[in-house]
Amino acid sequence: MARYTDSVCRLCRREGEKLFLKGERCFKDKCAIERRGYAPGQHGQRRRMKQSEYSLQLREKQKVRRIYGILEKQFRGYFRRAERMRGVTGENLLSLLERRLDNIVFRLSFAGSRAEARQLVRHGHVRVNGRKVNIPSFLVTQGDEITLREKSKKHPRVVDNFAAADRRGVPEWLELAKKEMSGTVRTLPQREHLTLDVQEQLIVELYSR
Repeated sequence: MARYTDSVCRLCRREGEKLFLKGERCFKDKCAIERRGYAPGQHGQRRRMKQSEYSLQLREKQKVRRIYGILEKQFRGYFRRAERMRGVTGENLLSLLERRLDNIVFRLSFAGSRAEARQLVRHGHVRVNGRKVNIPSFLVTQGDEITLREKSKKHPRVVDNFAAADRRGVPEWLELAKKEMSGTVRTLPQREHLTLDVQEQLIVELYSR
């Protein structure tokens, strides 16, 4: 499967804001945005020209796609599915992305980033309703319980990540049981539950061209 292998800090710099792609590093002075707050490349420091309507739409789509670590073909598939659902297409799209298993593992603080969460899922560390699921794009539903296998709960990296759960916070549509180190999907995510600084309507307009 194709995947992005270049520096993810370049992605944050290109979008001009923190996308929190490298876990704890994003909260430190080593963050690329803090050190070089301009776009990457030879002409990154040149004065930005006024953006066209299409440019704004494209950048918003790229930002969301990079936040969740999804390639273009898969992202377009989510959009087509969101179009067929009842309700507002843009909100449906964000809800589908939030329901991805790798995102849930990240939201529950089992991993420091979505990339790390994807690796945990791929390597068989995650259980959904007691059964192993190793597909990062698996969509959870209301009432699903997400946990790690017992051996994985003691992994030093997981323990360190989970210790930061209070600081990072858990979305209100998820319920975290700290003692059992497990999470439950209380309800499907709605737009008011999401704190992403995203204008999803721009993405709808882009794909509607």
